[in-house]
Amino acid sequence: MDPHVRDCIRSYTEDWAIVIRKYHKLGTGFNPNTLDKQKERQKGLPKQVFESDEAPDGNSYQDEQDDLKRRSMSIDDTPRGSWACSIFDLKNSLPDALLPNLLDRTPNEEIDRQNDEQRKSNRYKELFALHPSPDEEEPIERLSVPDVPKEHFGQRLLVKCLSLKFEIEIEPIFASLALYDVKEKKKISENFYFDLNSEQMKGLLRPHIPPAAITTLARSAIFSITYPSQDVFLVIKLEKVLQQGDIGECAEPYMIFKEADASKNKEKLEKLKSQADQFCQRLGKYRMPFAWTAIHLMNIVSSAGSLERDSTEVEISTGERKGSWSERRNSSIVGRRSLERTTSGDDACNLTSFRPATLTVTNFFKQEGDRLSDEDLYKFLADMRRPSSVLRRLRPITAQLKIDISPAPENPHYCLTPELLQVKLYPDSRVRPTREILEFPAKDVYVPNTTYRNLLYIYPQSLNFANRQGSARNITVKVQFMYGEDPSNAMPVIFGKSSCSEFSKEAYTAVVYHNRSPDFHEEIKVKLPATLTDHHHLLFTFYHVSCQQKQNTPLETPVGYTWIPMLQNGRLKTGQFCLPVSLEKPPQAYSVLSPEVPLPGMKWVDNHKGVFNVEVIAVSSIHTQDPYLDKFFALVNALDEHMFPVRIGDMRIMENNLENELKSSISALNSSQLEPVVRFLHLLLDKLILLVVRPPIIAGQIVNLGQASFEAMASIINRLHKNLEGNHDQHGRNSLLASYIYYVFRLPNTYPNSPSPGPGGLGGSVHYATMARSAVRPASLNLSRSRSLSNSNPDISGTPTSPDDEVRSIIGSKAMDRSCNRMSSHTETSSFLQTLTGRLPTKKLFHEELALQWVVCSGSVRESALQQAWFFFELMVKSMVHHLYFNDKLDAPRKSRFPERFMDDIAALVSTIASDVVSRFQKDTEMVERLNTSLAFFLNDLLSVMDRGFVFNLIKSYYKQVSAKLYSLPNPSVLVSLRLDFLRIICSHEHYVTLNLPCSLLTPPASPSPSVSSATSQSSGFSTNVQDQKTANMFELSLPFRQQHYLAGLVLTELAVILDPDAEGLFGLHKKVINMVHNLLSSHDSDPRYSDPQIKARVAMLYLPLIGIIMETVPQLYDFTETHNQRGRPIYMAPDDYESENGSMISQTVAMAIAGTSVPQLTRPGSFLLTSTSGRQHTTFSAESSRSLLICLLWVLKNADETVLQKWFTDLSVLQLNRLLDLLYLCVSCFEYKGKKVFERMNSLTFKKSKDMRAKLEEAILGSIGARQEMVRRSRGQLERSPSGSAFGSQENLRWRKDMTHWRQNTEKLDKSRAEIEHEALIDGNLATEANLIILDTLEVVVQTVSVTESKESILGGVLKVLLHSMACNQSAVYLQHCFATQRALVSKFPELLFEEETEQCADLCLRLLRHCSSSISTIRSHASASLYLLMRQNFEIGNNFARVKMQVTMSLSSLVGTSQNFNEEFLRRSLKTILTYAEEDLELRETTFPDQVQDLVFNLHMILSDTVKMKEHQEDPEMLIDLMYRIAKGYQTSPDLRLTWLQNMAGKHSERSNHAEAAQCLVHSAALVAEYLSMLEDRKYLPVGCVTFQNISSNVLEESAVSDDVVSPDEEGICSGKYFTESGLVGLLEQAAASFSMAGMYEAVNEVYKVLIPIHEANRDAKKLSTIHGKLQEAFSKIVHQDGKRMFGTYFRVGFYGTKFGDLDEQEFVYKEPAITKLAEISHRLEGFYGERFGEDVVEVIKDSNPVDKCKLDPNKAYIQITYVEPYFDTYEMKDRITYFDKNYNLRRFMYCTPFTLDGRAHGELHEQFKRKTILTTSHAFPYIKTRVNVTHKEEIILTPIEVAIEDMQKKTQELAFATHQDPADPKMLQMVLQGSVGTTVNQGPLEVAQVFLSEIPSDPKLFRHHNKLRLCFKDFTKRCEDALRKNKSLIGQDQKEYQRELERNYHRLKEALQPLINRKIPQLYKAVLPVTCHRDSFSRMSLRKMDL
Repeated sequence: MDPHVRDCIRSYTEDWAIVIRKYHKLGTGFNPNTLDKQKERQKGLPKQVFESDEAPDGNSYQDEQDDLKRRSMSIDDTPRGSWACSIFDLKNSLPDALLPNLLDRTPNEEIDRQNDEQRKSNRYKELFALHPSPDEEEPIERLSVPDVPKEHFGQRLLVKCLSLKFEIEIEPIFASLALYDVKEKKKISENFYFDLNSEQMKGLLRPHIPPAAITTLARSAIFSITYPSQDVFLVIKLEKVLQQGDIGECAEPYMIFKEADASKNKEKLEKLKSQADQFCQRLGKYRMPFAWTAIHLMNIVSSAGSLERDSTEVEISTGERKGSWSERRNSSIVGRRSLERTTSGDDACNLTSFRPATLTVTNFFKQEGDRLSDEDLYKFLADMRRPSSVLRRLRPITAQLKIDISPAPENPHYCLTPELLQVKLYPDSRVRPTREILEFPAKDVYVPNTTYRNLLYIYPQSLNFANRQGSARNITVKVQFMYGEDPSNAMPVIFGKSSCSEFSKEAYTAVVYHNRSPDFHEEIKVKLPATLTDHHHLLFTFYHVSCQQKQNTPLETPVGYTWIPMLQNGRLKTGQFCLPVSLEKPPQAYSVLSPEVPLPGMKWVDNHKGVFNVEVIAVSSIHTQDPYLDKFFALVNALDEHMFPVRIGDMRIMENNLENELKSSISALNSSQLEPVVRFLHLLLDKLILLVVRPPIIAGQIVNLGQASFEAMASIINRLHKNLEGNHDQHGRNSLLASYIYYVFRLPNTYPNSPSPGPGGLGGSVHYATMARSAVRPASLNLSRSRSLSNSNPDISGTPTSPDDEVRSIIGSKAMDRSCNRMSSHTETSSFLQTLTGRLPTKKLFHEELALQWVVCSGSVRESALQQAWFFFELMVKSMVHHLYFNDKLDAPRKSRFPERFMDDIAALVSTIASDVVSRFQKDTEMVERLNTSLAFFLNDLLSVMDRGFVFNLIKSYYKQVSAKLYSLPNPSVLVSLRLDFLRIICSHEHYVTLNLPCSLLTPPASPSPSVSSATSQSSGFSTNVQDQKTANMFELSLPFRQQHYLAGLVLTELAVILDPDAEGLFGLHKKVINMVHNLLSSHDSDPRYSDPQIKARVAMLYLPLIGIIMETVPQLYDFTETHNQRGRPIYMAPDDYESENGSMISQTVAMAIAGTSVPQLTRPGSFLLTSTSGRQHTTFSAESSRSLLICLLWVLKNADETVLQKWFTDLSVLQLNRLLDLLYLCVSCFEYKGKKVFERMNSLTFKKSKDMRAKLEEAILGSIGARQEMVRRSRGQLERSPSGSAFGSQENLRWRKDMTHWRQNTEKLDKSRAEIEHEALIDGNLATEANLIILDTLEVVVQTVSVTESKESILGGVLKVLLHSMACNQSAVYLQHCFATQRALVSKFPELLFEEETEQCADLCLRLLRHCSSSISTIRSHASASLYLLMRQNFEIGNNFARVKMQVTMSLSSLVGTSQNFNEEFLRRSLKTILTYAEEDLELRETTFPDQVQDLVFNLHMILSDTVKMKEHQEDPEMLIDLMYRIAKGYQTSPDLRLTWLQNMAGKHSERSNHAEAAQCLVHSAALVAEYLSMLEDRKYLPVGCVTFQNISSNVLEESAVSDDVVSPDEEGICSGKYFTESGLVGLLEQAAASFSMAGMYEAVNEVYKVLIPIHEANRDAKKLSTIHGKLQEAFSKIVHQDGKRMFGTYFRVGFYGTKFGDLDEQEFVYKEPAITKLAEISHRLEGFYGERFGEDVVEVIKDSNPVDKCKLDPNKAYIQITYVEPYFDTYEMKDRITYFDKNYNLRRFMYCTPFTLDGRAHGELHEQFKRKTILTTSHAFPYIKTRVNVTHKEEIILTPIEVAIEDMQKKTQELAFATHQDPADPKMLQMVLQGSVGTTVNQGPLEVAQVFLSEIPSDPKLFRHHNKLRLCFKDFTKRCEDALRKNKSLIGQDQKEYQRELERNYHRLKEALQPLINRKIPQLYKAVLPVTCHRDSFSRMSLRKMDL
């Protein structure tokens, strides 16, 4: 057998050698967290109970009813003093379960031990299983296992042919199907022949056809389409038996007869049948073309997809006549859809998932004899797609062909390959099979061969006998495949069509009647023999068939011959031929020549011109059909076989010339076509590798081809990489090459003639020069056949079987087992070398040779090797592993596995590649990224096979080069990013932990780990004078640590460097480096090898420095607390304060300043524990990165050994411990449970996705996004190619855009199912619980540290703070129980901590405990009550009273009730009862006053509770609610702390409702209250002297003055001890007040507030604060200036309530302050709506007028509301002080409204009877006050007579005129409006009428004289003003208004004339006394008037 064939077959059948690392799946690349294995690990989680989830959403209906009943009670139904009822309630309620042994005096150690035991039981082992992995693309360290090399298929269609029926059935019809692509003009599948004839019809042909083989009876076929498109047609062609007459005549009967008329045409049909019978008898073996049709495939697929049936019936008709074409067009071939869809590209062409369709084709076109060629067919098909098809006009042949089209099933049963082999062996060989139809892809397909296939297709196309003499008309061509020249040498290798034998020796083409130059459309399929010789050829014989039976004319007459030799110069001959035809039989030995050669003495048709066109196509996995490849393989095989000279093409190559030829053929491989290179890729690479390993011996010399082969490999690989872009994975590895290495590559057996390692190795004869001469031949060689070289005809040699049988026996059972079961295990066969003697060829190890070649290569070769470094690296590694395996060295010590020389090569290689990375990363980003990851994967692999120390040295050399370069770079982030990738890949090794030597303690390294000399040795920021340096070393990146734990040291150093706030430009890498650590830890977490806690503790030790690193980053972490208002404490937002440096919420700054500790309550913990107080200038990490870091921290804390931790904590300074506590504080917020409702709200956007966009963007822009992601993206085909892979082309960016389009997300992924939400909440709950328990464990360790060292008590405050914070968050019942236990232990160990130092914390603790006492979950309640009781008890024991706790609890309750929405008094009542029960059962303290004090306290609390319950009822009524709060605050007048609390609550409520002025007032009152008590406590000049100082801000403040006698002195224990009663507390309150005033727009008040603040800051010399304040003042004043005339404060209404329904509001009158520009209708609507909802809409009535209400006339069952608009009222004397708009709207106590009336009861009447009532109201407090409605305390009325009303009106008009005239800038429109109203004709009735009514005569009543005169003067002024206005108007108007002006002036003069006499008449009596009698003037001239005024 030919060596090449043998190699091919071996390549297709040999077992694969696959290297599998046992634990590989445990490396981080396969971290279950990043794969979808999370769910499995989360099974069996307990459900955590959270109060927030338990709370019902809304009250049930019943509750609402009760509410209504309750609401209608009056406030005073339960007076504040009703102790009795309150106690009664309490005594009757039930307590919760008491905690056992709570009151025993157990020693603290014992308590700790029990708590610890309970805390540690039932904990969840794997923390990371609860934490979603960070959002990243495919992790860089994951290498996917390449696809198994397998046969290529496109998308597969199953076509079943069901039936074919014509109108008449007279003869058999034969059908074939094939696919054509119109656009590519290519037939894209072989023919599928099927036969649907009835048995009767088949019977007609019995004499001509041998019995049918089952394989030819298939009626269903599987087509494969690699490039589906809109241009694919399924073409069906029909043929029938040859008969006399052309196609048209023969088809006629099929067109004219109808099945329905069969009885009518019976005779005619009989006649046709008998004719057909005759033709079948005589011409049965010939066919003629008959008809055809085509189906537009995509139409079917797409319409089938859209019709909603399981299997669709589509009827296809190709145009019947009578216009039916257009009606049926939609389902016909030319369906409208296809026309629309053609443009849409190939998106619609998916064949994998359409609904199966059944088609009925109803029309066929008859074939036309002169249009049979493929060219014509393409024209027809293109035409069919046009709406006006020519085909439409043709008469169709009606028939019915039914076909099913469906996507092909995965593994169809009874299926045959194109070679007719069974795909899977099937049991019953009598079942009709399905055939796989071979595809001829429209474009190249690049897939390596994996199966043996050797087929030839012959297409006779046309023949031209026009110039041939003699009769040759009905021509058929007989085709035969010959192996010799004798007629008997035809081989049975031609595949049968349908219903015939499987193979035959000849095939005939169909006959076109009476045509001398016919076209053919046959396809003849031949099975090529495995080995071809020069004698194999195709023989074509042309016959004339005589259709009529004439005497002595034979049936067929040969009329010509031609042939094609199959081999030409050893290459298969295929292609397009135009052959001459010989008239006589070809002579002897013709077969080796081509017919084009003019043989002597032969006669040719048409003078030896080419007259026969034929195409030959081979589909073969043996013949490369590429000259370059052929030459290469031939030369290599010649070497193997050692046959010289070698004939290649026309050349004969002698042995001495062989070397050059071989080298040139290797370099010529570049010129070969890509497609054959890929198809023969495996063989080609195998041969090249063989040449490297086994240099051939030519002419006795060893020829070294290593370099040439290396170059050839590099160039082939690069070619593949460049041309097959779509095949790369994320690391740029071409999948074909990757799978070659993974599966196919194996070390060639370097000993000639030993079978390849492993079973089934085909020894194959590999003759070498030396071999041939060896004396003894190994036994195994007898298998291989010796072949006599003289005879090239295999069948003559004396071998037992033909080569084909040999191939068959080799392929054997493996034939078509596509399941790729080629992975058998290897056992090495012992080599046969013992028997060999003589010289051996040199043996080289491939990996050594490869390393050597790579190190020495240079120039372009080196470049191309670098481009695809991964390939050579992987090849090398596999070679190394094989070598170790086959030489049994896998157990050898690693140091001695490989020779020194090889290790040096590797070291040199790594070093040069590292320097490439360093020097080229800016230029060739993409290449360097690939190179870098390839190198890392290589080193990762080496860790598995080489000595660890050696590999570490390689890593070190890489690091050295990178570090050296980094120092010189301005922007290092790209290089650092590369280094991170590198490290991450190395650390993904499955034995990472072991490599780090976790078990050896830190001693000087005995192991071969390289020492670390890098300059980054972070001499720690931690170690204080450490006694035990060892402990410190474990927690720092100290030298010993990094030497011992080499890789972990690198990882942590990387983290420390990148997170360092001073690191320039590395911000973009935060996420990347944090993900690396996160990924490592989460993979350890899930690794079954480390599940034992002791082992986990060892692993955690590798990461102890992480704690320190994260502590360093505290200021940069994302602040999770900011979103988290501490519960139970109102927080006011003040936007102005955002600029200031103290955080975003004021009360935090206040708290911070006031708190006794230096630890702020709510700000960033620790933001000022930093040594640098410069504020946080460094960039903050994103929330996601911070969360990942913190979870890593928790993992280390959870798994590290507690004793080690404790040792270390002991060494830390207080500052550092506080830092740690800050971290824990942050962790509490970070992992707080979100609550189910949040998950429901977040629907499909999981919380890990909602990142802060800013960080996202910056990361995208700044860093880490180079070419690798570009590649990832390309491999996923997401963007075609973005320019250069710049940052924005990155994957990251894509995802980022997705985040922004929320709606996209929601449409794609509708809400998660309930179950998913439940699951998420379950996991989040467990994570929150576990995280908090870890924090609790750590706190316990810290506390123990303090107990042990008996120093550092100062950090206990911090511990407490974290505890309290965790209580404030949303916690599970499980956690809270442990938390309370710890808190109780802490208090009992350090009681003085709470009661003396951390008083602030004590208040917080009380608040938290109370909050949990009102929990809906009973276990939480019982623990909280127990804690609270013990707290009181301990407080009592210290000082015999517990005033402190008493007061704190009372205050807490107030603030809790005042702020908490979902507060449930019922639960709190039970807790109070529980506390009482403890007090009653407490035997020890029975004799003291303690039980009574507890009882007092509890009753008092219960009181407050009842009060606040009432508040809750009024939750909906803001005014009423504030009134109640006001009342409660008043009730606390004597207890400043509580009053302060309630004022704060009120401020909070006001802020919520945006009543900023009121909120500010509450704060001012609070400040005044604090000032009062401060001035009692300490006498400091600069502090305000009590309330008095605040009078300017508000006159109401004096009510805070502490003058009453029952005021407590502030020195008493527990009074005024809150954080606000300090100087800084006061400052904080004032700052808040200023901010609120500013928000309310009352800038003048801001100034007043700062007047109080400035002296304080001045006294403290606080320039920074002062500068801030003056800045704010400047802002305030400039706003006053800018907003002049645009300011709006409030609108006031008088509201009166009448009716018993209102309870204590009945007959009350209030002034309501509403937001500016509130209309009467709005408030009226609001109140009516509100009370209507409360009492029923029909009950409430609004009184529409403002007259006094008469109670008797009202319906007692109704509720009446009277609302009137009122205006602020000032006496004349007040007006001189109230100048600005602000003055007129601030400090208002008097309001006025007017009511018009006449004496007879109507509201309005004539001028002379129109009176007006002015009502002036006085309120109890000035507005703005601490509430928005104030009671009216006094009412007075003034009545104006008609003339006074007139005077007021005229004054108003005059004022308007004056204003309009002097307005600046002038407003002509306004001016004209006022003028029109004063002098216009229509309205001069107005002023004129008033004058006529009141001035026409002097009044009789002297009392009215003054009024009369005043009115007269008003008119005088009025006319003057009119004149001024007219003059002003004249100066403003343009030409167009001249006429209008004249009109106005005319009107004015008229008015003036009419008024003149009335104005000039004075009342003499008034002037007598004034003027001397001498003056006889009638009228006052202006002069005299002026004098008089003087």
